[in-house]
Amino acid sequence: MDLGLSGKVAVVTGGSVGIGRAVARGLAAEGVHLALCARNQERLSGVADEIRQAFGVRVLGVAADVSVAADLERFVEAVGAEYGGADLLINNAGTGSEETILGAPDEKWQHYWELHVMAAVRLSRALAPGMAARGGGVILNNASICASQPLGYEPIYNVTKAALVMFSKCLANELIAQGIRVNALSPGLVMTPDWQKTARLLTEGKEQTWEAYLENIAHENAPIGRFAIPEEIADFAVFLCSPRASYSVGSTYYVDGGWLNVTT
Repeated sequence: MDLGLSGKVAVVTGGSVGIGRAVARGLAAEGVHLALCARNQERLSGVADEIRQAFGVRVLGVAADVSVAADLERFVEAVGAEYGGADLLINNAGTGSEETILGAPDEKWQHYWELHVMAAVRLSRALAPGMAARGGGVILNNASICASQPLGYEPIYNVTKAALVMFSKCLANELIAQGIRVNALSPGLVMTPDWQKTARLLTEGKEQTWEAYLENIAHENAPIGRFAIPEEIADFAVFLCSPRASYSVGSTYYVDGGWLNVTT
């Protein structure tokens, strides 16, 4: 199926690993040129080279921490210099947390607010006017099932991802008149390095292995009985970025193997 994306320019944050890398590859397979950012320049450069060679598209890779406003400004400037703007924005960068509400200091709350919410605010604010001038575009925010169905050990992650979902809805209402569609994705269990990191933390010093912990998580929570691979999330994200999803506006889509409990 031709998704009608060839020649578009997409900005993808957290584009060097996990869901972000899979989304970048999925878009590149449709002929989309890319601007990727991540904190690790070496890994980012490797992914950029890999995608160029595999799909023959242009790929800009800029080392940036999206929780830092100055880094985002530098990234946006680089996108403008390379492409003159963007048609698609995938706000994907983020990571889990591990704390209690009573024990977490202000600094940790602020960091995750900057990472999960303000990064999306700042990039949307910077790129949306150019999208409108180019004839419209798509903004897709990668939230989490935890925005609706929280995990007990990461309240800061839950809260900031919930805020990202509401931001997506508000932004969708504001931008649709300019031809820009905004939606959110709420993945469930996805086998990424972030989940593996969390599993190692939670099983440290215990008899249970981190692999067994993740297997139990899948069987206990997802009716499908397994974790997704990043490409399963990316395929849906690429579709939402395309004109084939032209009536999809202001919604949150759960890609969770049946995990969401609709009674909550």
